[in-house]
Amino acid sequence: MLHPKSPDEPKIYLLPNLMTAGNLVCGFFAVLSIFQGILVATPQKGAYEFELAQPFYERAILLIFASCLFDLLDGRLARLGGKESPFGREFDSLADVISFGMAPSLLMAKAVLFPLEKALGIPAVGWVLACLYVLCGAIRLARFNCLAAMPKTADSDSDFRGIPIPMAAGFISSLTFLVIFFNKTDRNLGVWIYVLAAMMLALSILMISDVRYPSFKKVGWKTRGTPVVIVIAAVVVMVTIRFYYLMPAVLFSAYVLYGLIVRPFLSKRVRQEIEEPDENGSDEPEAAKESEG
Repeated sequence: MLHPKSPDEPKIYLLPNLMTAGNLVCGFFAVLSIFQGILVATPQKGAYEFELAQPFYERAILLIFASCLFDLLDGRLARLGGKESPFGREFDSLADVISFGMAPSLLMAKAVLFPLEKALGIPAVGWVLACLYVLCGAIRLARFNCLAAMPKTADSDSDFRGIPIPMAAGFISSLTFLVIFFNKTDRNLGVWIYVLAAMMLALSILMISDVRYPSFKKVGWKTRGTPVVIVIAAVVVMVTIRFYYLMPAVLFSAYVLYGLIVRPFLSKRVRQEIEEPDENGSDEPEAAKESEG
C-alpha cells in the first residue's frame, strides 16, 4: 500500500539530478580505475611498474574531466528551468566529494606523492597531502552550502569564495595528465614531483581561502554573442581537440590565475563585462530572466 507523499519530501528534479548522478558515476569509475592501475602495476614481488598503470591513470583523469562536464551541466539545467532545490545542492556536494576530492587525491597519491616520499625520505608525507586536499575540499563544499542557504541581500553577489573544487580537481588532474603524457615512468618525473605536490598543497589552501572566483552563472542561452566571440570559441574547441593533452591544463590554469592574480586588479566595470555578458535583446519577459539568474 502506497503511503501519501509527505509535504516535507524534498523536490527532486529529473534532468539536473541526472547530470549530478553522471558526475558521481564518473567519479566512482575514476577511483576504480586508479585501484585497477595500482593492482596491475604492483606484482607479487612488490616492484611498482608505473608503465603498466599509466593507461588506467589516464582513463581516471578523463573520467574526472567528464565529471567536470556533468557538474557544469547540472547547475545550468537547474537554473535554465528554475528548478534549483536544496536536494540538488546537497546531492551535488556529495558527488563532488567523490569525483573532485577522493579521485584526484588517490591519483596524486600513487602517481606523484608516494614517489615524493621516497625522494624526501619522509614517511607518510604523501598521505598527509592527499588527506589535506580532501579535507579542504569537503570544508569548501560545506561552506558553499551554508552560504547558498542564507537569504540573499541587495549587495549579494554570485562569486565563489575560494576556488571551486571542480576547478581545483581539473587543474591538478590536467597537469598530472600533461606530465604523464610526456613522462613514461615515475623515475623520469624529476622536479615535477615537487611541483605537483606544491600545487596540490596550494590548491588545498586556496579552496578554503577568501579569494573570490567568478561563477559565470549569468552566461546562458540568452547571452548575446558576436561573430568574433563565436569564431574564437570555435578555434578554442578545435585546438583543444587537437592538443587534448595540453589544452585542459591551459584552460584550467587560466581560470586559476584569473581569480588569483588578474581579477583583483580589474575594475568593477571590466569584471562585469567579462563575467556578466550582455543579455539585452532577449525577447523573453523580465520575470523569466530573474528565474534563471
